[in-house]
Amino acid sequence: MIRIARAIPHDRIRLVIFDLDGTLIDSERDLAASVNAMLMRYGRRELPLEVIGTYIGDGAPMLIRRALGDPADREFLQEALNFFLAHYREHKLDTTRPYPGIEPMLQQLLHANAKGGRKLAVLTNKPVKASRDILAGLGLGESFFRVYGGNSFETKKPDPLGASILLREVGVVAEESVMVGDSQVDVLTARNSGMWSVGVTYGFAPKSLEIAVPDVLVDTPAELAGVLTGNLDSQAPASNKTTG
Repeated sequence: MIRIARAIPHDRIRLVIFDLDGTLIDSERDLAASVNAMLMRYGRRELPLEVIGTYIGDGAPMLIRRALGDPADREFLQEALNFFLAHYREHKLDTTRPYPGIEPMLQQLLHANAKGGRKLAVLTNKPVKASRDILAGLGLGESFFRVYGGNSFETKKPDPLGASILLREVGVVAEESVMVGDSQVDVLTARNSGMWSVGVTYGFAPKSLEIAVPDVLVDTPAELAGVLTGNLDSQAPASNKTTG
């Protein structure tokens, strides 16, 4: 079901920026396995998958800080982070896969008519090398003209710096761009950048999209493609649309 707060002018969109974890890829199990390997390394109790899922989205340092209960010892925190990153580097593609429908959705966006062409990019709070390696390993890398991560800039989402750089690189204004993600972090990034926003409910943090409501909310990659190309099989019933 497509829920519309503000209708996005799909024919004017020339840049689509995607979050990664929970938006393009289902990486929750591999992330959780590396978090729990880190916890076991330091004699801590493993955490359930559903708990770790709520910790994802603000970058690896925050993920590890949350998993450890916000320890005050910075040296320990850094050591634990390094262990996690090393473990995840080796296991990042054990079970991680694109969500069903992601690949055809990307192809639809790339080939749909848009004034002046359309570019796709990834802006994630995940470390950039791991992000690029995962996309390459899953055969998705060539769809994106840029992939930026949480360590690509001085700040992370929802700070608008990364999005602003992508806008500048493509040569478009914010009104010609949209941020797609599964959490309030992505919606706030869009707001802070002046871009449109689309939230996806199939990811890790759909409840947070009730806190920061996107312009459009979709349940599937197919619906996302329809919203951004205008090729909807049928319009959402009026009762499913909101205004704001």
